[in-house]
Amino acid sequence: MRARTPDPSFVKMLEGYSLTSAEVLYRMPDHPTLLQTFFWQFEDLAPDYPRLTRFLDHWEREIEAIIHSVRVMHAGLIEPREVRLVKDGGRLH
Repeated sequence: MRARTPDPSFVKMLEGYSLTSAEVLYRMPDHPTLLQTFFWQFEDLAPDYPRLTRFLDHWEREIEAIIHSVRVMHAGLIEPREVRLVKDGGRLH
């Protein structure tokens, strides 16, 4: 019997990655009174959020827009209590 390779996204969930949403409010230099928004969803590791941190560092270096505020929403995709091993799933017939 050949060993099955686990789904990479499931492995990431077990490693602690979960769905993260970031709402970035920013101002452009040519319209400083106008507050604009950028919304992004991705998988990241709470509470340090390394992917979000890299993105915001890139924004500060490369984008002329000035960040007003960032709101982060986080939802765990899987927790240890949700994974249960079942010995016998029952019989159909």
